[in-house]
Amino acid sequence: MTNLIVEISRYLIILLIAIYTYYNFRFFSMKNEEDRNYACSRQLVCMFMLHFLANLLIVLNTKSEELILFYGMQVLFFVCYLSLSKFFYKKISRLLLNNICMLLGTGFIILTRLNPERAMRQFLIVVVSAVVTWIIPFIIDRVWQLVKLAWLYGILGVLILAFVCIAGNTSFGAQLSLTVGGISVQPSEFVKISFVFFAAARLYRSTKFKDVAITTVIAALHVVILVLSRDLGSALIFFITYLFMLFVATSNWLYLGAGVMSGSAAAAAAYNLFSHVRRRVEAWRDPWADIDDKGYQVTQGLFAMGTGGWFGLGLYQGMPQKIPVVDKDFVFAAISEELGVIYALCLLFICVGCFMQFMIIAVKMQAMFYKLIAFGLGIMYITQVFLTVGGVVKFIPSTGVTLPFVSYGGSSVLATFVLFNVIQGLYILKRTEEEEYEEG
Repeated sequence: MTNLIVEISRYLIILLIAIYTYYNFRFFSMKNEEDRNYACSRQLVCMFMLHFLANLLIVLNTKSEELILFYGMQVLFFVCYLSLSKFFYKKISRLLLNNICMLLGTGFIILTRLNPERAMRQFLIVVVSAVVTWIIPFIIDRVWQLVKLAWLYGILGVLILAFVCIAGNTSFGAQLSLTVGGISVQPSEFVKISFVFFAAARLYRSTKFKDVAITTVIAALHVVILVLSRDLGSALIFFITYLFMLFVATSNWLYLGAGVMSGSAAAAAAYNLFSHVRRRVEAWRDPWADIDDKGYQVTQGLFAMGTGGWFGLGLYQGMPQKIPVVDKDFVFAAISEELGVIYALCLLFICVGCFMQFMIIAVKMQAMFYKLIAFGLGIMYITQVFLTVGGVVKFIPSTGVTLPFVSYGGSSVLATFVLFNVIQGLYILKRTEEEEYEEG
């Protein structure tokens, strides 16, 4: 009986996420608010049904009463988070709210399958992060003075990264984290946010060559320190984000061209300077040449996706645990193997839908400061998604960054909540301005 439920459920789960993803894009073509609310409501039906089916499979395979309780706690969290968000923030983006829950739900499903203890720990972090970041939209909607703190964002970010570079814990060849009270924290995840605010505030104030040069020096300091810490994935995210923010603020193709050339030169230098970078590049070029060592993670990820195929093997029917660090930077491979490549692609499209919403908000904002924040955070988010997925499918060398809201990692979850809530604050601000304009 369990095998029959597994077989039927894996197709139903794919159908549900496909419908959810359809409404994710259909939403953008809808002009009427009532139609948009209808689309978002249909999304939630699909999400809760998918979540139930996946957890039914988890319980049937583990026979764990504890995981039944864990499922109930997740449902309670989603209901409270969705309801209270819409109650306190009447003008909130329901699409982004739904997508947060869908991504988190997928993360809980795959992490529970891989390691229930880590999944429960992740759930606790998610709940705390949701509560801590609750006030951010309220702050963004009311505190214009944030633009005056440019140097605070920049200097504080450089100091934090420098401290990690000197005293940080080494993981996979890079100094990424600090241990505070027995809890490991990755500060670069939070400096990403302050970095965008710094660049936005500085470029809003002036785009004269002298001011751009000063801003670029501080931005480059962030990147250089990350390179010295061997956190090259984060360094690349910072670099790409600043380059595109600078181009949007100045519309200067010379800056863009110079940035691309300097970035290419820096990548070549990193390859020659750092052995773990060469190792990852070699694993990307030909993982089969050293399948037992350098290419092991990449090949296991490719095997997992190939074995799962379009529709997946079903939860607990694959062997995702064979992939090193599978719950972090290779979680996309685990999803592909057991939930299917179609599911994984839909998840990727949901991330693209979030990015589209970010860009629409950026375009609509009149104040350049807010416009640059929305644009910068959007570029930062989609770059991280691209680096994660690109490394798994062997499109680019693996960079070791996580898939936001899906991969295991407390710092990543909290920082992503901050990012999304800043965007929600800008969305609420814009909707309030539009309503006041219509009333006036």
